[in-house]
Amino acid sequence: MAVLALKSDLAEGLIAAWPEPKGEAAWARDTRGKALARLRQQGLPIKRDEYWRFTDPGSFTRIEVPEASDFRTDKKPPFHKIDSVRAVFVDGVYKPELSDDLSAVGFEIETLTNALAKDIHWAKALFGQLEAKGQNPVPRPLAVLNTAKATEGLIIRVTGKLAKPLSLVYLHENPVSDAMIHHVIKLEPGAEATLLESGPGAARFNTCVEVDVAEGASFHHVRLQGRDRTRRAATHLFARLGQESRLRSFTLTMNGALTRNECVVEFTGANASAHVAGACVGDG
Repeated sequence: MAVLALKSDLAEGLIAAWPEPKGEAAWARDTRGKALARLRQQGLPIKRDEYWRFTDPGSFTRIEVPEASDFRTDKKPPFHKIDSVRAVFVDGVYKPELSDDLSAVGFEIETLTNALAKDIHWAKALFGQLEAKGQNPVPRPLAVLNTAKATEGLIIRVTGKLAKPLSLVYLHENPVSDAMIHHVIKLEPGAEATLLESGPGAARFNTCVEVDVAEGASFHHVRLQGRDRTRRAATHLFARLGQESRLRSFTLTMNGALTRNECVVEFTGANASAHVAGACVGDG
């Protein structure tokens, strides 16, 4: 009982610390409410949880953000030589003035805030839905917290083959920034897209990507997690694959005080394939 009470108290603390999303449609509020109910039932993780064995999740679950100094380098940012569509986030906040013009990129893309404010939107069938399915057989409460509270992110729908990758750049400036980002991506039948992610993101960074890869579609994902030695990150990729669809995901993690990357793939059709890989390097 004491363990359950501790997990519950941790959850209530972060629920109260993060502001309530405003101006959202009824379906989005319903999804948020269901996520809050799941979070209250699960509680937040503690190091006695089997799935967190040998790892202390305390820096993710307490209200105070552990300080992480900005790691500056004179080296050019990752993927700078690749002709891509750039979307830039600074400490978890989307910065259109630093990003490419997303209104003329050849595919549907908008901010999470704009999408969740619409009474009718295709994201209703995906936002929070793949995350909810990914809670079994192992609970992932940090992803649930993300669905319940994240207001930053992008909603993307691809109907053909993208000419350029979409590059998400996560910059970290505030030494005590606390960021949650939630992306929803839908690839229609036969579509193909490449998503690049790079940068540390924030002192404490919680991301969730839900991607639906329809029949015959292909999704390529390459992620480079920034070199900040003291930053912390918890990432979640929830993918649903249709018949003869393809998912390829690779993550290179550099430094960081604590990084936890989780990937959950649901196969809903025959002859689908998923290749998920990663590597970790440190210095100093």
